Amino acid sequence: MRALFVALIAVCGVAHAADEASFVNEGVIPAPVDEVWKIFATSEGYRALGPALAEVDLRVGGIIRSRYRADGVLGDAETIENVIVDYRAPLTMTTRIQKPPASFPFKEAWRSTWTVLTLTATDAGTLLRVASYGYGADEESVAMRRFFERGNQETIEILRRQFGARAQ
Repeated sequence: MRALFVALIAVCGVAHAADEASFVNEGVIPAPVDEVWKIFATSEGYRALGPALAEVDLRVGGIIRSRYRADGVLGDAETIENVIVDYRAPLTMTTRIQKPPASFPFKEAWRSTWTVLTLTATDAGTLLRVASYGYGADEESVAMRRFFERGNQETIEILRRQFGARAQ
């Protein structure tokens, strides 16, 4: 696994220390780890995060394809493709953007970034930690960082609402 991580750093051209996240979002989801894992590891679960269309190929090198609007098809210019760099079910998954949608405003900054999701069982449910790496100090990277900080927090809130509603 260490060799895979070193290869990821080389591919991304990242100069940051391997253990230094650019930013982290965290939140406790009121559900068991296995249930939260299914959200990220299955096509049906991934759609629960907001995309109208989603397809998860859960394997190292597999692609998570998603599209937030239903007025197209997976694989078109507005499809987001994230490659699964590594995973250890049901505890962690590392992904990186392989292809952003054509309308994505951050044309270069995405190329050096990757994300590590970590799920940890707690008495209150599952601690979801989303650590984002490889963001630079240039204007585009800073703007993209703000975009994903908000988006990652919204994902945590969606999951809290979704699983909180199930518990009631």
